[in-house]
Order: sequence, then structure tokens, then C-alpha cells
Amino acid sequence: MSELPLIDPEAIENLRALTPGDNDEFLREIITIFLEDTPQRIAELDQCFAAGDIPTFTRAAHSIKGSSSNLGTLRLRALAEKLEHDSRTNGLGGLAPDLAAVKVEFTNAQAALRMYFTA
Repeated sequence: MSELPLIDPEAIENLRALTPGDNDEFLREIITIFLEDTPQRIAELDQCFAAGDIPTFTRAAHSIKGSSSNLGTLRLRALAEKLEHDSRTNGLGGLAPDLAAVKVEFTNAQAALRMYFTA
């Protein structure tokens, strides 16, 4: 995953283009929602993984994939897509390393996105 950029600048610019001249208020709002919601989805992944709940795990991974795509957090998106696909096709066996990687990439994305609050 490290070959992908952490954040896709084009995705950020696309969000900015939706509300030009708002001094990045909309962008910061979207980032805030992402930063508040994603830990809940990751916790859901953990709970479903432990319980063996494949359908809910797959939906949580899909949700992370979508929100990551919107913000251009490419590495997190790729991992969430892998979790979604693999859980749907092969179940939850063997996904522990990828689940751990999602947590690391969210932390990395979180740090990168926080810079938009100081810019």
C-alpha cells in the first residue's frame, strides 16, 4: 500500500471546488465527519471480526472504502476495498493483518488530514 500516495490532492481539490470561496469550511466539515465516523467503522470491523459476522464486516469495510474514496485517502481505501472483497469471497479467515493495517493507515490519514485545520 505504501506505493500509493497517502492523500490524493485531486480529491481534496474536487471537494474544494464544490464550495469555492468558503475558506475550506466545507472541506473541514467533511474531514471532521470522516475523522469521527471512521473509528466507529473500525470498531465495527473489530467486533464483527471477533464475532464472525461476515455481512456486517463487509458493510463496514465498504463504508470505510467509500468515505476514504471521497477524501482521497488512497491507502486506506485500498485496504478497505481488500477487506470488503476478501470477506465477501473468502470469509474472515486470514484478514487479521489487513485489519491491523487499516488501523495504521487510518492513523496516517488522520495525521495528514489534520493539516487542513491549520492551513
